[in-house]
Amino acid sequence: MITSMTGFGRRQGTWEDSHVTVEIRSVNHRFLETGIRLPKSMNQLEDLFKKAIQGHCRRGRVDLTVLVQGGRGGARALQVDAVLAKQYHQALRTLQRTLKLKGSIDVGLLAGLRDVITMTDQPADDPQLARLVTKLTTQAIQDLAKMRKKEGALLANDIQARLDILRGLKAQVSAKAPHVAQEAFDRMKGRVEKLLSGEAPDQAKLHQELAVFADRSDITEELVRLDAHMIQFEQTLQSAESVGKTLDFLIQEMGREINTIGSKANDLTITSSVVQMKAELERIREQIQNVE
Repeated sequence: MITSMTGFGRRQGTWEDSHVTVEIRSVNHRFLETGIRLPKSMNQLEDLFKKAIQGHCRRGRVDLTVLVQGGRGGARALQVDAVLAKQYHQALRTLQRTLKLKGSIDVGLLAGLRDVITMTDQPADDPQLARLVTKLTTQAIQDLAKMRKKEGALLANDIQARLDILRGLKAQVSAKAPHVAQEAFDRMKGRVEKLLSGEAPDQAKLHQELAVFADRSDITEELVRLDAHMIQFEQTLQSAESVGKTLDFLIQEMGREINTIGSKANDLTITSSVVQMKAELERIREQIQNVE
């Protein structure tokens, strides 16, 4: 079953008189990208946690944060959020230009803004604390993986339901398809005969040319290819591998066949079905953006 790229995991514990919190969350991303925030005394654990994440996730932006709060065994340290400070600075400059205000935006003003400079507890470098953090992180990553699988199952059910709707619309088009070429032939034959105004044309050549024209309205090949893509899509949907990119490619191919059907079949009934097929296809496309 497919896996979602969206998930969350959270574990908590205590060490001496400190409170330890591990949070991990993931969102959509083209590739696997990890961001890990640890207390400085635990930086040596970063590679270990990255490998643990890679063992469960193959795509998505995954952010892991470890907080150790309280306690007397560590020191306090200041942290500067330079990215937030730049955003504050840009916002203040925009406000200054808009209101035509004078004055300077200096470091003192920026430092006093919320969350630009914060004080955090820096836990002591203790092996027991490191073991606790590793245990909690492992559990949080497992929780994240379970949630991604659960979300993936929900995605699969929704996509399958929309695929069934798409298959029903395709069946309507297939039922109409055998008559499209003949109707195009008869329609053009009537127009040609009207233009000739009773003159006797070369019937054999006329029928040959009309047959070529009618063949251009034949959508049988497109329907066969669309059916093949839908079968492959449904099979891929059951895979436990990372198939988001494959599903996206198949959606593009299905869209190409549906567009061709709409352009070739000059028929109101088929056109109506094609419009509905495009709508369902777009809904499926939106859903698979969440698939790992």
